[in-house]
Formats: sequence, C-alpha cells, structure tokens
Amino acid sequence: MRRFAVVALVLAVVTALAALPANAAARLTAAFTLNGTQGKFVVTNPNPTAVTGWSIVFDLPAGVTASNPQNATIAQNGTRVRLTPAFYINTIRANGTTEPWSPTVTLSAAAQLTSCTINGANCDGTGPEPPPPAPVAAEYHGSGTQGKYVVKNNTTAALNGWSITFTLPSGVTASNAQNATLSQTGRQVTLSPIYYNTTIAAGGSTEPYSPSFTLSAAGEPTDCRVNDVKCDGSPDAPPGAPTNVRSTIVTTKTVTLAWNASVPGDLPIAGYDVYRGTTVAASVTSTTATITGLTPNTAYTFTVKAKDRKGNQSPASQAVTASTKNPADDPTPPTAPTNLRTTGATSTTVSLAWNASTDNTGIAGYDVYIGANLKMTVEGTTAVVTGLSPSTDYVFTVKARDLYDNTSAASNTVTGSTSDIIGNGYARVAYFVQWGIYGRQYFVRNIDTTGSAAKLTHINYAFGNIDPVNLTCLHGVTKGTTPNPQDPNQGDGAGDAEADYGRPMSASQSVDGVADTGWERLRGNYNQILKLKAKHPHLKVLISLGGWTFSKYFADVAATQAAREKFVKSCIDIYIKGNLPVVNASGGPGSAAGVFDGIDLDWEWPGAEGHPGNHINPNDKANNTALVAEFRKQLDELTLTTGKRYDLTAFTPADPAKITAGWDLPEVAKNLDIFNIQGYDFHGSGSDNSWEPNRTGHQGNLYNDPDDPYNFKFSVESAVNVYLQAGVNPRKLTIGLAFYGRGWQGVAAGGKNGEWQTANGAAPGQFQEEAGNRGYTNLLASVPGCTVHHDEVAVATYCYTGNGGQWWTFDDAWSIGKKTAWLRSKNLLGAMIWELSGDNGTLMSAVDAGLR
Repeated sequence: MRRFAVVALVLAVVTALAALPANAAARLTAAFTLNGTQGKFVVTNPNPTAVTGWSIVFDLPAGVTASNPQNATIAQNGTRVRLTPAFYINTIRANGTTEPWSPTVTLSAAAQLTSCTINGANCDGTGPEPPPPAPVAAEYHGSGTQGKYVVKNNTTAALNGWSITFTLPSGVTASNAQNATLSQTGRQVTLSPIYYNTTIAAGGSTEPYSPSFTLSAAGEPTDCRVNDVKCDGSPDAPPGAPTNVRSTIVTTKTVTLAWNASVPGDLPIAGYDVYRGTTVAASVTSTTATITGLTPNTAYTFTVKAKDRKGNQSPASQAVTASTKNPADDPTPPTAPTNLRTTGATSTTVSLAWNASTDNTGIAGYDVYIGANLKMTVEGTTAVVTGLSPSTDYVFTVKARDLYDNTSAASNTVTGSTSDIIGNGYARVAYFVQWGIYGRQYFVRNIDTTGSAAKLTHINYAFGNIDPVNLTCLHGVTKGTTPNPQDPNQGDGAGDAEADYGRPMSASQSVDGVADTGWERLRGNYNQILKLKAKHPHLKVLISLGGWTFSKYFADVAATQAAREKFVKSCIDIYIKGNLPVVNASGGPGSAAGVFDGIDLDWEWPGAEGHPGNHINPNDKANNTALVAEFRKQLDELTLTTGKRYDLTAFTPADPAKITAGWDLPEVAKNLDIFNIQGYDFHGSGSDNSWEPNRTGHQGNLYNDPDDPYNFKFSVESAVNVYLQAGVNPRKLTIGLAFYGRGWQGVAAGGKNGEWQTANGAAPGQFQEEAGNRGYTNLLASVPGCTVHHDEVAVATYCYTGNGGQWWTFDDAWSIGKKTAWLRSKNLLGAMIWELSGDNGTLMSAVDAGLR
C-alpha cells in the first residue's frame, strides 16, 4: 500500500484532482479533515453518472483507535480500520459528494492517518489505477473477537453458491456463526451459505445477511479464499523458480535431470514441468526427471518450471545443456541382474531387490517389467512397484541399461503377490439403502446403535443412477420411481437428493445425537455417514451405482471409450470429489468430499436380462471389462493428487449364464478389488408374481439340494466355483447373505415342511408394495406360527406355518455360522449383506462371530 501525507483540507484534494490525468477523473476521492479527535471523510464523485458501492480503508498510528462512527460502520484490526457507508450514502450522485451526511469517526487521540484508500485507490486520487474488481470477492470486517465477511458479486449474472475458507492464528477457534454454517479443521475455517444468502444477485452482495462469527481470541484471519480465489481478487503468487538444475545421468537416448525444490508461492507446489526449448518434455511431482526418446550424439537444452495445484507456473530455471552419447563408442551390454527377489508387499505394492549388474562404462539404470510390459525405471537395485491390484500375482523381471543404452538380458523371474484389501481378517460388506429412512425407519444412526458399524469393514450406499440424456452419473434430482416394478422407464431420471443430502436429521436420528439446523450444506444420509466414519474410522463407504432399477443405461455409458471416460469422470466428480448439485440450498462444490471412499458397480446385468427395459449391447462383456478398467485408471490418477487409494468393487452374479454373458473374470480381476457374489434370490416370488409364484424354493442355499426339481440347481458353492475355476484369487471374493426373507402363501403340505412345494403366489410383505419380502427381524415378529427348520444337506433356513399357509426362506444365525465356516475353509475374503435394515443386530453379530 502506498503511504502518503494525510490530506488536511478539502481544498488540497481539489488541487490534486486538477492535476490528475484524464483516465483517473472517474475515481472517487475521500478528503479527511481532523477537528480535535473528530475525523470526517467527504467523498466526492467527479463522474457524470452516479456511483454505487464504496468503502474506505485507513491506517492509524499505533495505539490509536477509532469509535463512535456516524453515517457509517467501522471495523478495526490493529492499526487498520475499514469504514463502510450507511445505505443512504452508498450511492453518490453524479458530480456530487456525501455532504451533508459525510461519515465521521472519533479517535482516541488527535492523530493523522498514515494511509487511506477508497475502493483500492489512494484517497487523494494519486497513484496507479486500482485493479478491476474480481468477479467474486470477500471483504473482512472485524473488530476484536467479532468477524464478518461481505461477499460481493461483481459480475452481470447471479452467483449461485459460494464458500469462504480462511486460516486463524494458532490456538484460535471460530464459533457462533450467523448467516452461515461453520466448520473448522485445525486452523482452517470454512463458511458456507444458508439458503437465503446462497444466491447473490448481479452486482450485489451478501448484505445485510453476510456471514459472521465469534473468535476465541482477537486476531485477523489470513489466507482468505472465496470459491478458491483470494478474497481480494488478486492473483495467486506463483512458485519461485527451481535452482541448481543439473544433468546427473546421460545416455544415448536419455538425459536425467535433478534440481533444488522451488519456494512455494501462495499455494503448495504440485509438480514440475521440464521443457526442451518451448516444448514440455516431462511432467513430474519430484525434483528429478528422465527425458526419453532423444537422438544420440545430440546437444539438448532444458529448463524447469514449478507449478502449484491451480497450474500457476514459476519463472523458468536457468538453462542446462547436455549432449547424448554416441552408441558407436560402446556396443557392449551390461551383465544381467541376478538374484531378483521380493522383499515385501502391501495390497497395492510389491517391493523388489536384486544384485547389481556390471558394465565397462557404468550402469545408467534398471528397467522393471511386469510380464512383457515396462512398469518403471530406477537408478538403484531396489524398487517399490506401485499401482497394483490387491490379491493379485505379478511376474517380474529386471534388465540393466548402461550409459550407452545397451540393455542386458533379463534377470531371473520372480512372482510377487499383493496382499488382500483387508490385510488381516475378513471383509464384512453391507448395503445401506437410501430409502430405508422412510417406511423402514432405518437411519445411518441405526448402523451404530445396533452394533453393526463396529463389525463392518465396508458400507455400500444404494444406489446411484445414470442420467438417461447426458449418460453421466445422475444426482441432485428428487423425482421418484413409478410404483410399477415392470415399468421399463421406472428408473429414468430417478433419485432422492432429499434423502441423500437435503433432509435435516433430528437429534434422535443423528449419529452423534446432534440435530441438523437445516442450514448445513450437507444434511441427510451423507452428513450422517461422515459422522459415522468419524466415530468408526476403520469404516469405508462406497457409492453403489446401478442396482436392479438403475442399470438401464449401463450398456450405453460403457459402449465407447469416450462414453466410458465421460461417465467415470462425472461419477468421480460427484461422489469422490463431492461436487454435488445445489438442491434446496444443500450441496455445492466439495460439499460431499470425504463421504465416499470408492465405487461399487452394480450393473444388473451386462449382456443379460435384468429389469424390464434395460439396454443390452452384444459387446457388453468387453465393454464391462473396459468400464471397470476406466474406473480403476481414473481413481488411480486421483490418488496421485490426494495420496489416498480408492476401492473399486462390484456386485456380481451367481448365475453361470450371466457370468458367461457379461464377465471376463480374469481380466476384470486385474482391476477389481472385491467381487461381491450374489448369494441369495436363487428362488422367490415378487410382488407382481412374475418370478416363481407357484413353487417354493431356497433363496440362498450353500450346497446343491438333491430335492431341487429345477434343471439347474443354484447354490453358493456352485457360484463361487465358477470364479475360482476362472483363476480369480479367493481373497477377492465375498459371498452374499440375506438379511431378509422371500415368502409364498397357499403352500401345500408335503416334502420337507413345504420345501419345493406348490404355492399360490407371494406372501404378504413387510410393505404393501413389496409382497413376498420381509426383513429378518420383521419376519420373525410378524408371521405367527412360522416354525423354523434347517435343511442340513443344502444348508438353508426356512419356516412354515403349516398346510395352506406361508413358507419363507432366509438366513439366520445357524446358516450364517455354516456359511462363514465354509468361506473360511475356502480362504475367501468375507461376506456381503443385503441389506442392513432387515436386522436388529442379531445377524450381524452372527457374521462377526463366524469371521473372527
């Protein structure tokens, strides 16, 4: 800020104005006069048109304070004071002044101002033109422990959505937010709007409903950003230039460079670009880079620029020149590396070591191969190979390269295996249904109060839909489905943003017992998931895309590479980055960040029939494989930015015909972390009686039942065997358990207590629209006289009320015990559950006991 002698008389200002260049004539000026301790600002508008919107920022000598403002409000922090005019003088007429209502202040001592600006320009009109206003800016008004930000929209269009972040001094906390919601992590505070000030009109501001707060101690915030732009609209300072750029290894076709790290600007450094002339030759996140594909015996000049997370670049480093070698000078390759061995592994990495090669000119580096594909290049004799899939075997070899790019023969081969996604123990994956908060009255809170949250490893949130027009992940809609389950358009455009993130939860519905105010950007199930994860940090939560009703357009989004890339990008943006559409003042950029830890794909079914109206493409099988690979690729790319790995799982069929039609198991296994195999719905009768209304049957038997009259006999064992015989690692497989029952009515006596007997359609369900379906707890309580039986041969539980009555098939603690013992004997990863609302904790405890 330019400092100048304080103007003491209006006449002096007028004299200064006469000397101003023509391009400065439109500026407002402010003349300050002092009478004892009473100071007064007269603001003049030399324009032929009225000017609306102004404020004055001035500095006082140390120890002097301003108070008792008239025709204005003031806020003082240290020596700096911001004066904001009363509304009746905020507009100054053409060629007019603020008189007779010019703002005044009382000073604690007679003192001259040490600096003064109006709208960013010197109060006396001298100096450079003020910078143009930022499209969106936020001004801080604070005094003592009270703070307020006024957000201004300087554009010609309405601004829909904003948030402010700022940093407080160490030990200071913010609370008591007004006209905003407030969250604080460490020293950083985020202010988010409430529905009535979310939208700011063109040229308007958040006044008189600007967000305010109370600080635990006096101190002015720093590092203020509104919508990730500095609050004063100034550009982010770029990083400093890298220094000491040097070539460390030169071969016939490569140059390896190293440099000293740059000094960050306003933002952390995200990486470096290496230039060969004006062309980017490499982009890296470390302070070394190897430039490949060069011409032998040729001189090259390189520079390096740092960049921050927003892409702002530093000045170029000093140039360094290196000349590639002439291959004719050394035709002799190095010896092959020996004793290649694995030294460790995680779920996504394998560590390797080997004995060094020898060469007459020196070793430039080692190339690490997975199969025939070059994976990475290192300088030393160890490597940590990253980006691998859990529970997967990889075959590695290593070749040495000398300084003349002669390549050695391959080392011995070694097989390295990544560990499973769990690490120790068994996975417990359960679905939470979005709609459970309605008729079922099952909230995220219930996952905790039933004890299930402490026992689970993963929660899959069901379900995310696909936009039928844009073929992207669909969110932000509240359109419901039609009640007819056979309507081929039942899922088109459907969603429930209200349940997901719009509905305020009461204290009795909240995980931590704290009710939503209704002003939060994130409410509903998503906010409760964040609270649940805070209470149970081991939990991972995945968004499940598709399901029975929402799988209609999977074939379309998977059909081409362009469609896959677009779809996956949109899903990651919404669910992983948390950029939710704004609905009823909830949502907005980043509002759901941290809710989801990965993606669960529930395509029912690629290449085979599913819900009526589903699209089927003859290339679904190959496209499904490519879609899974695209999700893994984009999730791994995000990991490079965030440092967090994201899970990728899928709900997969038990029917061998559906597996053959849509699942290239060995290829999909290269990218998928978990196959959640459907272990239920082998038999049943739905509400429309279109399934198997006339015969009872087990819905989730472990083994084939010799009494089963159907030509193909479904069982968990036969389903899992298809995966194992295809070479899928057992530690990628979970088996599905049913926390609900399938039922028939009018069941004839005979067989084993109604087993495989004739029936007269679906039994009455827990809900009118769900005939033939009851949650486990509801089934036991609501079907009187249903005697429980256990089929020891098939390992299946059922109950029967007697001749002509109801017959239900379900899992209970007995069958769960048998199934968990079996999966442990097969070294499977664990169990998957559909779905949590059917259980009061009894079945989850049985799962936990069986997997200990």
